[in-house]
Amino acid sequence: MQLNSASKQSNGFLLTTEPSREDADVEISLTSSPLPSSHGEGKNRKYLGQRGNALAFQKSEELQKTLLAHRNERHLVILQDFPDPDALSCAWAYQLIVEQYDIKCEIIYAGTLSHQENIALVKLTGLPAQRWTSQILKSKDLSSYQGCILIDNQGTTSQLLTAVQQAGIPLIAVIDHHSLQGEYKSEFIDVRPHVRATSTIVTQYLQSGLLTLDSGIAQHVKCATALMHGLRSDTNRLMQAQEEDFMAAAYLSRFYDAQLLNAILQANRSKRVMDVIERSLKNRIVQNNFSIAGVGYLRYEDRDAIPQAADFLVTEENVHTAVVYGIVHDEEELEVVIGSLRTAKLTLDPDEFIKEAFGQDSTGRFFGGGRTGAGGFEIPMGFLSGSNENSAYAKMKWEVYDSQIKQKLLKLVNPKDNPIQSE
Repeated sequence: MQLNSASKQSNGFLLTTEPSREDADVEISLTSSPLPSSHGEGKNRKYLGQRGNALAFQKSEELQKTLLAHRNERHLVILQDFPDPDALSCAWAYQLIVEQYDIKCEIIYAGTLSHQENIALVKLTGLPAQRWTSQILKSKDLSSYQGCILIDNQGTTSQLLTAVQQAGIPLIAVIDHHSLQGEYKSEFIDVRPHVRATSTIVTQYLQSGLLTLDSGIAQHVKCATALMHGLRSDTNRLMQAQEEDFMAAAYLSRFYDAQLLNAILQANRSKRVMDVIERSLKNRIVQNNFSIAGVGYLRYEDRDAIPQAADFLVTEENVHTAVVYGIVHDEEELEVVIGSLRTAKLTLDPDEFIKEAFGQDSTGRFFGGGRTGAGGFEIPMGFLSGSNENSAYAKMKWEVYDSQIKQKLLKLVNPKDNPIQSE
């Protein structure tokens, strides 16, 4: 049975549940090599030996089988609380893929879109992502969903996953390019830290025939544009891209809308973002080529100003790594310490650095992690959340957290230094 009943041949290589002789003769548009069957022998081994192609084919085939087992179901695609272009675009592409299997899924996140490019991406493309606050979550009948999917995250940066799991909804798939955060009971797992963007992984699904893109379909063009933006964003404008990322970009170049992408990228920074960047410049300390800055309290909708400030600080002369953090609060007085790391140092692993600096919670889940060149952390404040009407108390609370975070970071940056001096 062919993967796409509406199409005889994909733009990449076609997956079939039972490979036939005809399928073995289909050429790969990106490699001009024969399509491997699931029993690939002989000349097909040449194709399978190429970097990344064997794994991409294997994972696409595994995902196909998983989707076939879940026809006519309703699923939730859970993104990190503050989704980035990579997460948003991949979730949309996944939604379009599973429609081929009569699976309906909703893309949800708990936080907000505050980065100007993310807002522009959703508005200009009509990307179907929904914000589920705690109130909305309570009003939902979760029993109507038969599964959930994690895309571009592994649940450690989402408030929604716990509630969904408590409702008895099984985890069907984890698709991510960050380092593995733990063990997961999931039917399908595709976690590839060597790939620089989840957009690359999902684009390979498209190339494999899980969905045949058509430049004559507006929704396909917009989704391809979103994927190109996600890939570009997570590879630092392709400067940190690997071979697989470039191959994915080459494939998307056939379908994306350059004018639409340019409009997304031209979105202007808000005054509040500029204020946070100014605050990070004022408060930064620089040691051993690390720039560390606490920016105090931020509203929930301004959360994405933190990674933008880190992006800015890392461009300073004689600085190879920047860490910016602050206390983010919402209308319900929920507070969390959120931080972002950006580095130009090739020998610094953001994932290892953040995990070593901040460790794990009582359940064994790390407070943060990362990928090549970037990382982030989120530390819930729990009992100490809220009650900031008293400015003196709010200031004291910030000073305690600011000192604690600096101490943890500086122990790694300069182990001989003691950032908290005793009188």
